Amino acid sequence: MDLNELIRPEGIIANLKATSKKQVLQELAGRAAAICGQSERDIFDTLLQRERLGSTGVGSGIAIPHGKMVNLDSLYGLFARLEKPIEFESLDDQPVDLVFTLLAPEGAGADHLKALARIARLLRNSDVAEKLRATTDADAIYALITQPAVAPS
Repeated sequence: MDLNELIRPEGIIANLKATSKKQVLQELAGRAAAICGQSERDIFDTLLQRERLGSTGVGSGIAIPHGKMVNLDSLYGLFARLEKPIEFESLDDQPVDLVFTLLAPEGAGADHLKALARIARLLRNSDVAEKLRATTDADAIYALITQPAVAPS
């Protein structure tokens, strides 16, 4: 799965100013509502409910908040590069500055899992993560995120 199927240029927030996990999720829910046509409140509640199950901070400054929603027609992705790292209750207790949000239809099943795996692989690539942290240009971030997946050799 290529990420250009999930994320549009307007789904990139290149320099998000936030001071808490809740604020990050609120900002992402607002942007997601404009893109997918769902209620900002419903999106925020979905992301918050998932966080209550356990932090989506996966380590190395990366978080992948995600959730399934009844009324979605396809997968939607958003990416935020935070101006300053924030506490996210990550697995490694490190603050987060790269956040990829994934919203999926209720019955997405394997597509949802494949998308999460693809996002995680991309962001765990230290070269990609370094480049994402080094730029505040939304077009450059979009190009990095949507570059074709390289098959492992």
